[in-house]
Amino acid sequence: MTAHTSVMTDRRSGMIQSLGYPQTSTIVSRAVAAAAANNHHHSTSSRRGGRSSKRYSVSAFYSMAAEQDVEVEDELAQAQRTLRDMKSKISAQSKKNFMLERDVRFLDSRIALLIQNRMALDEQNEVASHLEEHDDDNDDHYPDDRKMQQYGNLFFLLQSEPRHIATLCRLVSLAEIDTLLQTVMFTLYGNQYESREEHLLLTMFQNVLAAQFETTAEFTSLLRANTPVSRMMTTYTRRGPGQSYLKSVLSDKINDLIEQKNLNLQINPLKIQEEIIERAEMENGGESGIVKSVSVEEAAADPHVKAFLEPRLRTLIDLANSFLTTIINSLDQVPYGIRWICKQIRSLTKRKYPDASEYAISSLIGGFFFLRFVNPAIVTPQAYMLVDGNPSNHARTTLTLIAKMLQNLANKPTYAKEVYMIPTNPFVENNKIRINKFLNDLCEVGDFYESLEMDQYMALSKKDIMISITPNEIYNTQALLQQHIDILAAKETDHLRILVTEVGPAPPQVPRKDNKPIELPLFSRWEMPIQDLTTTLMSENNITQNDILYMEAKAIFVQLIRSLPYLARKPLNLQRIAETAGTANDAQLVRKGIKVKEMLRELEEAGVTDRRDGYQLLVEEITQEMQHLGDLKLKVMEEMYSLESVYQTIQDHNNYLKSQLESYKAYLQNVRIQSGGGDKSNKKQVGIGVQVAEGKVKQKPGKIHMQGPVKYTHQQLEREGIIAETEVPEYRRSNIFLTISSPIPGTFIISLHYKGRDKPILEIDLKLDDLLEKQQDGVKLLDLEYIKLDVSKTLQLLTKTFMAKNKTGFFS
Repeated sequence: MTAHTSVMTDRRSGMIQSLGYPQTSTIVSRAVAAAAANNHHHSTSSRRGGRSSKRYSVSAFYSMAAEQDVEVEDELAQAQRTLRDMKSKISAQSKKNFMLERDVRFLDSRIALLIQNRMALDEQNEVASHLEEHDDDNDDHYPDDRKMQQYGNLFFLLQSEPRHIATLCRLVSLAEIDTLLQTVMFTLYGNQYESREEHLLLTMFQNVLAAQFETTAEFTSLLRANTPVSRMMTTYTRRGPGQSYLKSVLSDKINDLIEQKNLNLQINPLKIQEEIIERAEMENGGESGIVKSVSVEEAAADPHVKAFLEPRLRTLIDLANSFLTTIINSLDQVPYGIRWICKQIRSLTKRKYPDASEYAISSLIGGFFFLRFVNPAIVTPQAYMLVDGNPSNHARTTLTLIAKMLQNLANKPTYAKEVYMIPTNPFVENNKIRINKFLNDLCEVGDFYESLEMDQYMALSKKDIMISITPNEIYNTQALLQQHIDILAAKETDHLRILVTEVGPAPPQVPRKDNKPIELPLFSRWEMPIQDLTTTLMSENNITQNDILYMEAKAIFVQLIRSLPYLARKPLNLQRIAETAGTANDAQLVRKGIKVKEMLRELEEAGVTDRRDGYQLLVEEITQEMQHLGDLKLKVMEEMYSLESVYQTIQDHNNYLKSQLESYKAYLQNVRIQSGGGDKSNKKQVGIGVQVAEGKVKQKPGKIHMQGPVKYTHQQLEREGIIAETEVPEYRRSNIFLTISSPIPGTFIISLHYKGRDKPILEIDLKLDDLLEKQQDGVKLLDLEYIKLDVSKTLQLLTKTFMAKNKTGFFS
């Protein structure tokens, strides 16, 4: 290496350290080499403009370096750090929600069995294990240092070479996929807003989709069955960017519809006929005189039904058109990853089925975009936190019909599955061209391979790639890898096989309370230094030492101006900027100032720049870079604003899921208290002051369990949405209050009082089982004659007020 090359390498090292990276040239050299090699690969077919494309990619890297907020304290840097923190919070909260949702799904089915008294004691223990809290004091579950290093190597390889995970996702069973998806979507690629992780995850999707297209015999069944692949695609849409899109695009439309409480758009003729008969019987106090039809066609011919159906149909089609227009106009808001998946679906379909029509291709894209992403949010907006309360029955019916119409439009079927949907066919016919264009436009996004290659090289030299992963995620992945290693890595020399062999058999799963997240550093075992970078670049890629020197100087000047913004006055005086930094009180600025002054001298000696014209070319490029950073600051602030709303939504959903689990805890406690028995006397003490005798719960003498009564005003419960509907006249509501007491665990007495009266107007005895059963059956309201309570919110209130106070122990 020449003396000049050594100087260049030293200068690069100093620059990198000044940017906050380790004092090594590898981060720049690898990125430059990656960009150069990548451009070499992409320009072999056309040499024209090759040099400019190389300069562009390498320049892009140095622009990236100039954007770093390390050691810079301007507004952009502060906004970037705040944005990074917010993205990190969203990613972490998304993972927590995914885990909670999985628990709630499991418990929904198990609690149903408990309610029906069809669960053995060991199964009750299994339910209890899903409700245990983490024990923050136990560190025994941490792997030792050697294992941590082996796991760090293994998970770096899995993260950076997505083909392994892609193959594994195809090999696991449907029962195993949720656990693996948690690790893949929210741990391995958990930083949902970090481009490298997002791009690697999308590369994995490309592998999975390509295999799905290869192995699916029937075109019509592609991506529609409930398979690990379809589950993966649905889970991907539930990440932060997808949730943000749904909230910003659909929330207002759905809330506007829900507010129209009396809007009934049921279009099933049989159900309309039932409405007419019921109304007529109520008005006449007996028979309606209308004969019930036996088929949809027969009911549709009834003139009474026609009178209701036609205006409803017009309104419904107008609403569906309005939803469709909103979705089509949101094209630019659709997250990049979702559009890129649509692009892969189109590309794979064209390659595998060259004779497929444009309509057939767009129906596959629509199957993903609408069936897996948009429509579930329309049908159940409360599950996606798009609405504050639960939609009424009428609103739910309308939303379901709109989703069906959008799905029919996306699928472009030749017939309607349900006869009563046939009258909506004009909506499908009139919007075919619009939807086809939209679904094709979704696919028009660029690829990311160049930037990913650069990111990958940068990752090799970074020492701070971390993932937050639980022991059970590690051990489960380890076990799956071992189970399928002969397919994943058949050769003895395969890196994956070497690492899986070294790490050994997977330990058993740890108890839930010990399954605390571990911060696992990721790094590559096969990191190879790039020797003699300058020679490589010069000989193979036409990038000179002067090119690199010029771009480094530009990046450092941008950093200096960001640190000393008063130097940004135009025209830029580069000598003055270097002098000011070189004589500053900050050692970092001094080092940068001296370094960049020397760089200017070398660039002038090489004839690249000229002091006499004020280094005009360099000044122009620095000015453009500062303009870019100004635009970047606005984008960062806009993104921050939108993500704050997303984070609040995700937190709200987390609180809802937690309240569900609290209800289950309370119910399980109640079951355990009341499921006594087994001894000869058929008596067993199961809680403080409570015993079971002859199948009945009784208070022990001298031991009082009674909690409450707790008093709530009508206005308070109405304001919090617990009273969903009321028949109490508004002028009397201030005199109405409710009291709730709990004489024994899981049993509540709700009394409705009027001020000044000694006895309650109404008193009911309510069991926790009853409420949970209503929730299981989808019953939204509890009818108390004068008022109707929201079942879900009433459960939350009872759990919070009574169960949280009961310290007898959920699992004793």
